[in-house]
Amino acid sequence: MTPHFHISRRRFLKTTALVSASLGIPKWFVEEAEAARRHTNKLGPNDKPGIAWIGCGNRGRVISKDAAKHGEMRMICDVDDAHLAIGQKEHPNAKPCKDFRQILERDDIHVIVNSTPDHWHTLINIAAVNAGKDVYSEKPLTLTIDEGRHLVRAVDKTKRILQTGSQQRSDKRFRHACELVRNGRIGKLKHIMASIPTGPHQGPFATAPVPAGLDWNMWQGQTPAIDYVPERCHHSFRYWFEYSGGMMTDWGAHHNDIAQWATGSERTGPVEIDGKSLVAMIPGGYTTASQFRVEYTYANGVKLTCKDSAPDNSPNGVTFEGTDGWIFVSRKEIKASNPDLLTQPLPASAVRLYHSENHMQNFFDCVRSRKAPICEAEIGHRSVSVCHLGVLSMRLGRKLKWDPKNEKFVDDKEANKWLAREMRKPFDYSIT
Repeated sequence: MTPHFHISRRRFLKTTALVSASLGIPKWFVEEAEAARRHTNKLGPNDKPGIAWIGCGNRGRVISKDAAKHGEMRMICDVDDAHLAIGQKEHPNAKPCKDFRQILERDDIHVIVNSTPDHWHTLINIAAVNAGKDVYSEKPLTLTIDEGRHLVRAVDKTKRILQTGSQQRSDKRFRHACELVRNGRIGKLKHIMASIPTGPHQGPFATAPVPAGLDWNMWQGQTPAIDYVPERCHHSFRYWFEYSGGMMTDWGAHHNDIAQWATGSERTGPVEIDGKSLVAMIPGGYTTASQFRVEYTYANGVKLTCKDSAPDNSPNGVTFEGTDGWIFVSRKEIKASNPDLLTQPLPASAVRLYHSENHMQNFFDCVRSRKAPICEAEIGHRSVSVCHLGVLSMRLGRKLKWDPKNEKFVDDKEANKWLAREMRKPFDYSIT
């Protein structure tokens, strides 16, 4: 049974009252952040950080193992006993729990690894930084654009370290491609193509009894309470609009992040969005677009297309097209219209990007140094905002104009209503 939130929250607030408010490229760091908050024991130079892992699903098992190389896994948390048991096999010395707030009360936990479903990312991340923890959060960072603003403010206020799990930023191929584009190697950039996998097109699905050991109410969290449907839970949650944005926010958060990194728009966004879902939803089935095409326009005239791969079997990756050639980059390769575009050295005066060779290592380095990580909260928020904008354009069925500075749709009350969603009580900001 889920604990009553008003009781647990009272206990939690007592703890958190004072904080509720190879290219050989040198690293680029932003201003040094404030040292750790008072509710978490500070690390000495030789101390191992205490780590807690929340959300023991498939992707979480990968990143929790990676994180455990840098500290001591002391707690694990999941609302499903079956997942919790698997997590205990991975980390037998870690104490299990089913309520993440038990983790936040411990002052020997310095780092939270958050690999929960998307609709739980923001509330846990804000609660964690308010409790004095640093956070490695899986992408997409948020469920809505409004959540992103809440999270960025919380991170800025608490001076905690938050790394978004957009690990392509720590891949030398992607960094190399972005530096070449930034430095005009393909001439004037005209168009970017972000091609991502096609999502499933399935349904309808039937309700079923809630499996023993799964706290379905807690799993649903802020989303509307409904009867249990197996295909809504765990891995396939990402194909339901209530919990995620389909492949658009899943893979799109990766490739659109790279597109913005290459253009220097990682702290802003497009000014126009025109998205189309190409296949109708199946009644009673998945509620996110499986096949789609979204056209973005940036203030400098650069166009970004994000599409699924089905229509033309396009490879999963990012293509940059300029007046003097093109560059394609993926997790497997980097190639260009002319191989010399890739091999000719950049001049000493060239723009250099943040250099990270290992995403998790970069995070833990920043936990100690208090420097900003390669994909801090503002960048993670802006990257997934591009995806959210595309999803909203598809769902509304029309072109949208966006003000990236104020993060509002231009003269569009209907669209602006979708910047946030109603949170089902008591799973709202009151628990952070």
